[in-house]
Amino acid sequence: MSFYKDKKTLVTGGTGLIGQPLVQMLLDAGAKVRVASLDDPSRVNPGAEFVRGNLMDGQFCTKICQGMECVFHVAGIKGSVGLGGAKAASFMAPHLLMNTLMMEAAHKAGAERYLFTSTVGVYHPADVFYEDRAWDGPPHPSDKYAGWAKRMGELLCEAYKLEYGWDKIAIVRPTNIYGPYDNFDPKTAMVIPALIARVAAGENPLVVWGDGSPQRDFMYSRDCAEGMLLALEKGANGQPINLGGGHRTSIKQIAEMIAGCFPNPPRIEWDTTKPAGQALRVMDITRAKEMLGFSPRTSVAQGIRETVEWFLANRRESEKRYNVFYAKGFLT
Repeated sequence: MSFYKDKKTLVTGGTGLIGQPLVQMLLDAGAKVRVASLDDPSRVNPGAEFVRGNLMDGQFCTKICQGMECVFHVAGIKGSVGLGGAKAASFMAPHLLMNTLMMEAAHKAGAERYLFTSTVGVYHPADVFYEDRAWDGPPHPSDKYAGWAKRMGELLCEAYKLEYGWDKIAIVRPTNIYGPYDNFDPKTAMVIPALIARVAAGENPLVVWGDGSPQRDFMYSRDCAEGMLLALEKGANGQPINLGGGHRTSIKQIAEMIAGCFPNPPRIEWDTTKPAGQALRVMDITRAKEMLGFSPRTSVAQGIRETVEWFLANRRESEKRYNVFYAKGFLT
């Protein structure tokens, strides 16, 4: 990654799930890294400069973008499926504000390159997601508010390219990402970290919704970070790029892999009175392979094993993660 040597680089959300490996890779490549986050300072990579603040504050965005050559806008809000509807404004409004303020601040500061982190949630329901089919219809109802906010972020990238000629913008659409530094709170977490935390807490039997048959696309955070680095270097042309895991993994396989990482694995029970979800949702990653030369390196089994090991060794660290749903008093 010699491209990043000595580059002054900003990573918003650089203390999180994707931000942590991204910052480390940038430092390893010789970049001069600034991290912006609301997290506890103890979560910051010691090799990076840290500026703590809220990306919904325009003055803060202006401050952190000063002098930056490359900007990775990774910060965002994610949570379990149920929260997407129950806390719709808490998903949509911050994304609209952060994405707009960061784009404007980076442009005014004269940043050369900008990466916008979109999401698999922008897609209209389908078995396989292709970049050019995202606008065939509205996002899935479970992704409605965050999905539309991210779509607006993508349109904003297009608008800045059209009006200002800023053509060094990368747009990535990551799939379901998991790994160290994730949110492991079962009340708000996605399926993999939530199940890891529940098994670690001794839940037995482990009751999982549905019948376990739906297949999903999961990607390890380190692989996603590598894809982002390649995207900003080789794919900063305004074309959205899927970053997927390249695997079709059933929820049943996920639950069994997680349980098998523990010395006394729990018995798994399937609650078929609860919805199982769409049968298949995976990403086509042909564009990432052809444009970036990117393929994920980490199998789901290896990634889950590493994530479980990290969580068991860093439970206190995981509790220091900023969680907007508690910070705003929605949960206790």
